[in-house]
Amino acid sequence: MLKTRFITAIFLLSAFFPALFYLPPLGWVALASLVASLAAWEWGALMCLQARPRLALAAGMSFICAVITYLQPDALGVNSDDVSAAWRLGSWFYIPAVMFWILFVPVWMSRRWSLPKSLAGLLVGAVLILPTWLALIQLRQIGALALLSIMAVVWLADIAAYFSGRAFGKHKLAPSISPGKTWEGAIGGGLAVILYGFMLSSNLPSVLSNNYGLLFLVLVVLTAVSIIGDLFESLLKRHAGVKDSSNILPGHGGILDRIDSLTSTLPLVALVLLGWNGR
Repeated sequence: MLKTRFITAIFLLSAFFPALFYLPPLGWVALASLVASLAAWEWGALMCLQARPRLALAAGMSFICAVITYLQPDALGVNSDDVSAAWRLGSWFYIPAVMFWILFVPVWMSRRWSLPKSLAGLLVGAVLILPTWLALIQLRQIGALALLSIMAVVWLADIAAYFSGRAFGKHKLAPSISPGKTWEGAIGGGLAVILYGFMLSSNLPSVLSNNYGLLFLVLVVLTAVSIIGDLFESLLKRHAGVKDSSNILPGHGGILDRIDSLTSTLPLVALVLLGWNGR
């Protein structure tokens, strides 16, 4: 299992890095759309849908991404890097997504609600997947290194939480949702993110690099939101009776298993950065 996981990770990274740095804007949009479509297909599994409805979800997500790309190419950086156009489009996606994650998801998890197998479930999926798709595209407009640095926050939090939890974990974070996660792991992940953020502070916008208190708060919030994204998908998988969202990535599960924390963090970061630069 560990060998399979390692091989898959090497394959994914060897494909991801060249795509991130060398794909033209439209090629990156196409790749992000493929990821969104596969995530929609897996979302259908969490809603306990059958094969044909799941394929319809994937096709529908591809269609929506294509329509947005056709109607708003400047906002996606296909024709030009228009920050104001990116903000005008992004605000319609990021504000509802951030409100969902910060205000609604904690209540959802405390009540242990199941994912509705109806239009409401489809809308929840759209709030998770579409803003993440758009953030992957628009944050890359800011710079490939910028997007990589933001994604590294989530990866670092996850890795540090795993090893901290293994070494020191005694107090369960959410035993009824994800028994393996501990408060010690979460704190370890948060400390790693804070250290990482302060090491890169000179490359951040001046509003953060010149205000360590605000930077500390932002890093703590990002860590907390990434954990919420992870726990939320764990809750949905538990209700659906599945271990992974799919087996499309051997040893890693599915696309949603890899981007669960990104679905909660990327829209928040995109909202802040685009709102700061584009309004």
